[in-house]
Amino acid sequence: MKAIIWSKPDCPYCVRAKYEFEKRDIEFEERVIGFGWTREQLLESVPQARSVPQIFIDEKYIGGYTDLMNSGELDSQ
Repeated sequence: MKAIIWSKPDCPYCVRAKYEFEKRDIEFEERVIGFGWTREQLLESVPQARSVPQIFIDEKYIGGYTDLMNSGELDSQ
């Protein structure tokens, strides 16, 4: 399993999402807006994004932190 987390500094839900992946030893790439990544790049991936985090698992769009926790994607880990 490989995840991508679009985030920004000082985002508490981004921190929580990363923690959920770390405690399950799931590899993830963090794309921090303003640090190598732009808002425009996020919107290319998720046109309807209005907040962060925006999460993908194995190239499947999951949504935000609440969507991640309700998706069942982490249950098998």
